[in-house]
Amino acid sequence: MDFVCPKCRGELVTVGNSKKCANGHSFDKAREGYYNLLLGTGRGIHGDNPEMVRARREFLNSGHYEKLRIRLTELVLSVVSRGEGVLDCGSGEGYYTDGIERALYERDEKSRVFGFDISKDAVRYAAKRNKRLRLSVASAYEIPLGDGTADCALNVFSPLALDEMRRIIRHGGYFIMAYPAEEHLFALKELLYEHPYKNKPEDTRIFGFSLVSHERLSYDMHLKSCSEVQALFMMTPYAYRTPKEARERLFKLDNFTCGADFYIDLYKRD
Repeated sequence: MDFVCPKCRGELVTVGNSKKCANGHSFDKAREGYYNLLLGTGRGIHGDNPEMVRARREFLNSGHYEKLRIRLTELVLSVVSRGEGVLDCGSGEGYYTDGIERALYERDEKSRVFGFDISKDAVRYAAKRNKRLRLSVASAYEIPLGDGTADCALNVFSPLALDEMRRIIRHGGYFIMAYPAEEHLFALKELLYEHPYKNKPEDTRIFGFSLVSHERLSYDMHLKSCSEVQALFMMTPYAYRTPKEARERLFKLDNFTCGADFYIDLYKRD
């Protein structure tokens, strides 16, 4: 398992500070250690902007989602054999990717953990967090992996391209998905909106995969500073669509309890 050329899906070979394929396509290595394999986008910001990346980094580093990271790591360890490769789809700033890689590396130094995200700012930080991670800037709809080469793939709150999941995960491989359950961040919604809504349950059936387990992880998060409350808000989509008055009300809080509520699904590729 390794990244392939995003233009022709040919094998990439390291030549100096670049990766090149037999068809002459070349991709330079960034100073932080990742490769930009994102196609057809031109210039500009793609994915989360620096402010959202910074807010999510600060919030996750405070440990409020540590229970989720631990559970995802346990699942990966239970299904991945020694020497196999793991891919984090939409790996962001590498919070979950890093935890999984460190656990696998402790068990077997030959394990390989890959991650990609469409946000260059997020990938840049992930590369600084853990130098052993194999990272690229890429799109979930054009994953730079060969057909059937991933032993295990994860998707944690990221855009889901099921056709690509079916393409890249080998038969008998595993897919782990984490996403918000009904009560996730509902207390935050109650504070911000007049008519808050609960998340709708997702259909767990995915063509081409068999559901191995479906579990729910719920607990209260106790935020004890204005900066933690603001970081939680700024890393969510609510930051784009919340009225000014509601934002100001929230930003005055220095003590706030909010529920975390996740579904975690484990699938096996048919």
